Amino acid sequence: MGLRKGKTKTTLEASIDSALLAVEIYNKPRTTFRSEAYISLMIIAWTRLFHSHFNNTIGNKYYYKGKNGRYVLVDGERKAWELAECIKKHNGLTEPVKKNIEFFIKLRNKVEHRHIEKNEIDTLIFGECQALLYNYENKLIELFGSKYALNEALAYSLQFSHLRTPGQNRASKSALSKDITDIVSYVAKYRSSLPDEVFDTQEYSIKLLQVPKISNTNRSDAAIEFVRWDQLDEKDKESYKQIAVIIKDKKVKIEGANIRRLKVSQVVKSVNEKLDGKEITTHTHTSLWKIFGVRPAYGVDDPFDTNAEYCLYDEPHNDYVYLESWVDFIVHLFKTNKLSIEEIRKKAKLGKKLKIEKYSV
Repeated sequence: MGLRKGKTKTTLEASIDSALLAVEIYNKPRTTFRSEAYISLMIIAWTRLFHSHFNNTIGNKYYYKGKNGRYVLVDGERKAWELAECIKKHNGLTEPVKKNIEFFIKLRNKVEHRHIEKNEIDTLIFGECQALLYNYENKLIELFGSKYALNEALAYSLQFSHLRTPGQNRASKSALSKDITDIVSYVAKYRSSLPDEVFDTQEYSIKLLQVPKISNTNRSDAAIEFVRWDQLDEKDKESYKQIAVIIKDKKVKIEGANIRRLKVSQVVKSVNEKLDGKEITTHTHTSLWKIFGVRPAYGVDDPFDTNAEYCLYDEPHNDYVYLESWVDFIVHLFKTNKLSIEEIRKKAKLGKKLKIEKYSV
């Protein structure tokens, strides 16, 4: 679609500029304001994309009007539909695309008053960030044609190859501020609320398996081959979850997309297998989650109010599941002799609460 000079074209150009700037900032290696800037600029890009489309199709009807029929004004300017309203009014979005945009609308509201200096957040939401951009370009082409495609601007961002040690990961987690912990918790809760048919799509979150090509390849081929997770059958998915890629005598384990979730009995068994001479029971485990507040008691108003780094609410079964990080924490707690089983039970009986951050390092 060729657009003449006018409001539709200028709004669309502003939308594209905002998206390209978001990509530029996100891919700068020393950027510490990466997530906040990317999210804010992509929200602007999506909003202006819809505004240009509405202006082109329904005119000025995307502005709010009061009961008196007059336009609602903000600082003397007509108030246009915000992004949340735009996705309600536009009928051409799939459910995964909507959920991806809604994820960032809510996340933007959380990060706009916080400064995130830790790259854990960037890594955590990389899949959703990539999907937000791909969905934007797909919608841009759908509404205005392929001449507006952003292909030439979207290169794969280079990543450092060194893996972090468990000790480094524990240290970085202990350094997370409460603001960042809240954001991590929000991300985990939002994801757990999505049905599998939404979460598993590339439209909600890009899930790519990066496979280095090391021999017998055409020299004109790309150095890296990407396998789209949503295009694999169940058998291939299971294979990729276990795959070990051998590179010059080194094995690199590629993990599956889903984090392992454990029942109480599995947590107790796993902990006891890793402890020397100490054994915990389900009663001890109950005391542990109580004093460290990783989940609420049964019957509370908000069962989702968990510490999502260690525990998640399983809504279909009205129960709680635990992550491997919870097992690691318990093992670390006993191996460092910071608390005995007797002390844990006594504190739980008295209703004492402890800050988990102080005991995780």
